[in-house]
Amino acid sequence: MNLKRIAGTTLAGLTLALGALAAPAHAQQAWPERNIALIVSQPGGASPDVMARLIADRLSKDLKQGVIIENKPGGGNVVGALAAARSAPDGYTFFFATSAALTTNPFMMKALPYDPVKDFAPVALVTRSNQMIVVHPGLPANNLQELIALDKAKPGSLSIAVDGPRNLAGVTAQALNKRAGVNLVPVPYPNPNNGVQDVIAGRAQVGVFSVSIVESLIRAGQLRAIALATTKRVAAFPDTPAAGETVPGFDFAGWFMVMAPAGTPPAIIERMNAALDRAAHDPSVLEMAPKLGFDIDPKTIGGPQVAADFLKEQLALWGKTAQELGIEPQ
Repeated sequence: MNLKRIAGTTLAGLTLALGALAAPAHAQQAWPERNIALIVSQPGGASPDVMARLIADRLSKDLKQGVIIENKPGGGNVVGALAAARSAPDGYTFFFATSAALTTNPFMMKALPYDPVKDFAPVALVTRSNQMIVVHPGLPANNLQELIALDKAKPGSLSIAVDGPRNLAGVTAQALNKRAGVNLVPVPYPNPNNGVQDVIAGRAQVGVFSVSIVESLIRAGQLRAIALATTKRVAAFPDTPAAGETVPGFDFAGWFMVMAPAGTPPAIIERMNAALDRAAHDPSVLEMAPKLGFDIDPKTIGGPQVAADFLKEQLALWGKTAQELGIEPQ
């Protein structure tokens, strides 16, 4: 009888163990069974929010579940990044990460409460987000060369609106000052939309903003585009020079990468990557993205390892940039 009890107990234990193993496997195969949250660490209407919504709409149709944008702005992308890092790694929360959150912040903030490598698993590199250097229409500068000459004639007389002293636009302004030998005075605006309005009103004469934010205002004549903060021109503004044409090697484009909380099952990451790849191939995305200033090439989406390798390269690049500009973490 004792042997029978032992055998029965062992069998029951094995059954429970096998059931416990089967449950996660079933969950991965059935994913997604409910809505998915896509955290954006910028406010509504900002460049990452615009692109995230464009992609989320296609993902929802593809995955047959809602992909809900959750805007969590604040702290230079820290609020949203931390919320994503602390989310359950069950495939129902992803982070539409900005380049600032993943590669700029580690060199700007001494006590960053998350680790962009250890706390996340790369899913896919989605797109580049180009920045535009714009001026108030009344400023007598039609291109970057004229802006540089204007500032050198009266050093420190022009202010430049940025998203923060240590965010992408802020570092772009610092790099422009150093490499072009000018003295534009950075004015931080935690909400880029407020900075845009101040340049339109003339309270700030120059600004660095994502193309998606200022595209319609440039076409309406409320702002003048003088250069893209890149080494190449974009399809949406073929007549606007790249800053690299005046300041060689000047490339401060942002980019967006979808990340999962560390520990998310690889099978789910692969399926989300495949869905993102299909979204990038959607004709409406391929048509709309360039008009908003995004560079999206479906051939280069690649798998999760491509995203991981890109992140490693960008961290190395930003380490060198921080050293060049003398930026110390604070």
